[in-house]
Amino acid sequence: MSAIPHQADAPILLRSDQGGVTTLTLNRPSQFNSLSKPMLEALIAEVDAIAHDSSVRVVVLAGEGKAFCAGHDLKEMRGNHTLAFQQELFRLCGKFMVKLTEMPQPVIARIHGIATAAGCQLVSMCDLAVAADVARFAVSGINVGLFCATPSVGLSRNMGRKQAFEMLVTGDFIDAHEAQRRGLVNRVVPLEQLDEEVARLAAAIAAKSPMGISMGKQMFYRQLEMGMDAAYQMAAETMACNMMTEDAVEGIDAFVAKRKPEWKGR
Repeated sequence: MSAIPHQADAPILLRSDQGGVTTLTLNRPSQFNSLSKPMLEALIAEVDAIAHDSSVRVVVLAGEGKAFCAGHDLKEMRGNHTLAFQQELFRLCGKFMVKLTEMPQPVIARIHGIATAAGCQLVSMCDLAVAADVARFAVSGINVGLFCATPSVGLSRNMGRKQAFEMLVTGDFIDAHEAQRRGLVNRVVPLEQLDEEVARLAAAIAAKSPMGISMGKQMFYRQLEMGMDAAYQMAAETMACNMMTEDAVEGIDAFVAKRKPEWKGR
């Protein structure tokens, strides 16, 4: 595992690579892995690099210490109490969240502890999420007088409007099973099985065509913002173009021949 340095080589973000799966670990455990400006800058730089790395098939986002991510660094925000700083901070946060959906590789959130405010937003913006049964989720900014406006974007696209709005205006926690019921996470397992379950999901994705996954992910998010007719037109064009790729030809030929496909990459 390598450290992504920032200020006196403090490893605020860790990276490990194994078998086509890259794990990025938020490494500010004493601050509950809060999304400070330096952390967001490090994350943006790293996902930009990963997006252009064809050897990476899946990305896992994790947190060191007791928490997955407790949101923004309130001390940093209060210590830089200018409109310009707040605008830049939230612009960076939004930029990073969008990049998670724009990068060609699927991103899995590995949630072992609390995910609050922008940390809950981070879960919602990952393509997939696997949580330990001890994990808890909240958008608790309202408890300090701050409506979690930016987290509301991801939450409202993962769960029903009334469920999302209730979390936003109460700041109440929900447990992992409730988060799964509401659509915020895909899978819930005992804490001791979390790494195994994340690895199983990542391996299942890594075994598929990287070109098919990349094209499909891009189409999936774009069609969500369209009307049905436009969505079907774009989906049809995507499938037609996908059919013409080397991976689709190889995949179909392998299926007919009853052998394992050998993917060409993206």
